[in-house]
Order: sequence, then structure tokens, then C-alpha cells
Amino acid sequence: MKEIDRLMSGAIDMHVHGGPDPYAKRRVDALEIARQAADAGMRAVVFKSHYYCTAPVASMVNKCIGADVLVGSIALNVHVGGLNPSALEAAAKGGAKIVWMPTVSAMGPHQKNQTPVPLLTKTGELVPQMGPILDIVKTHELVLATGHISATEVSAIVNEARRREIKVIITHPLAGPEGGLISIEEAKSYTGMGGYIEHCFLACMPPINLNPASMAEYVKAIGPEHCIISTDHGQATNPPPLEGFRNMLECMLSNGLSEGELDTLVRVNPSKLLGFL
Repeated sequence: MKEIDRLMSGAIDMHVHGGPDPYAKRRVDALEIARQAADAGMRAVVFKSHYYCTAPVASMVNKCIGADVLVGSIALNVHVGGLNPSALEAAAKGGAKIVWMPTVSAMGPHQKNQTPVPLLTKTGELVPQMGPILDIVKTHELVLATGHISATEVSAIVNEARRREIKVIITHPLAGPEGGLISIEEAKSYTGMGGYIEHCFLACMPPINLNPASMAEYVKAIGPEHCIISTDHGQATNPPPLEGFRNMLECMLSNGLSEGELDTLVRVNPSKLLGFL
């Protein structure tokens, strides 16, 4: 489709997994992800690992292919020390652009680790360790993404981050324990502060099987100017990220999002977040 080819030019996938991965089998490795993205004319792909900072991998891969396509990131799980300012500082100085709050170490519904990383005190305030973390995010102009944390944690994180004028992505709004993490009204309050809502096409794949129409409707309700869409692909059971990205675009077109709206979702807004515009 000509529309898909046009949308691929300059597009950014803000959420992709790949090898090497110490615990999960991945469909493709970081080098192949970057090569495929560059060949398709994409501007960038954010390489995410639950277990290590990907900035060094991104740097070496980009050097190998001769293009700055892969973007490094870090997730603050126990594998990097949780809320570890030293690990985050090193990641930022090494070129990481996005920091995820805990994912596999989250206290929320997706927690997979026996040692979760709490973000809130018993009285509902952010733990003291979050102060230095947010200081580093602000100093290095990183993007803060909420990861797999609970709705209560999302609220506390977003409010404090936006108070500090930190760029924020609220991830997986439709992937809560009962079908939704945050409501349309809550999402509008966060975007009213300047946050962005991220929809991951992975949710439309097995075993979650979210109706893509629900994602498109959510985007319409919030406004494309306040959202991004990404694949979150890289699993061995799903298509490679590039194929998944094209499938996502075609699926969203068929579910009522226009080419212009998709351009905002996959090029304009991600470019703003990463500082390309």
C-alpha cells in the first residue's frame, strides 16, 4: 500500500524488543532490527530490554550499519539495581534516551520478579529514591515512560514528573488486570498536563487479543496529538518488529485512523519526545 510506504518514511517505533536477551527468546537481534528499519526508511527504533541498559548495544549497532537508527534505553528493574541513580546516570551519559519505570519488577499486575521495586510509601507518596531518579531524568532531558506500574503509581509519577516539566509517556493504558489500566478521563487529565499515551500493538496479538478498534477509538477520544503507537514486538511468537509495524499501520487505517493521524502518532509525536523536532 502506498499509504504504508509513505508512513514508514521517517517513522519511529518507540518500543521494540530484540536479542541479545538473557531470559527470553527473541525473533530478531538488535542488528537486524536496525538494518530492517533503516532499509524501510524509518527514522528510529527504541531498543528496550527489561534486564540491561541498551545504549551500548545501540551505539555499536549504529556504527555497524552507518546510520543512527537504534535508540538506547533502560528499565529500572532489579537487574540494574531498581531505583539506582548510578545506573541511570551511566545510561544517560552512554546515550540512552528513555527510562522506563519498573516492568518485570513492578508492583503492578504485570509483576514477574520475586523482588518488586516499590515506588510509593505506605502513605501513598513517592519513595525518597525517586527524587534523585527524577533529577537525573530532568538534567539529561530523558523521556520517562511508566512501564508496567499500577494506576496509583502512574498517577503519582506523572503528577510529579510533569511538575518538573519532564517528558512522560503513559504506557499500556488498555492493559490493566481487568482490561484497562487508566480510563479515558484519567488519560485526558494526564495529556492535559502534557503527557503522552502510548498504545502498543502487542496488545492486539495473542494472548491478549485486544480489538484494534478499541485502540483506534481510544486514540480518537484522547486525540492523536496526545498519543503514540508502537509495536512492542520482538517476541519469538510474533512477527519481526518491522513487519509488525507495517501490520499495525494497515490495521489502524482499516479501523478509522487517517494517514495524517497516523503520521502524528508514529512520526511527529515520537520525534518531539526524542528531540528530533
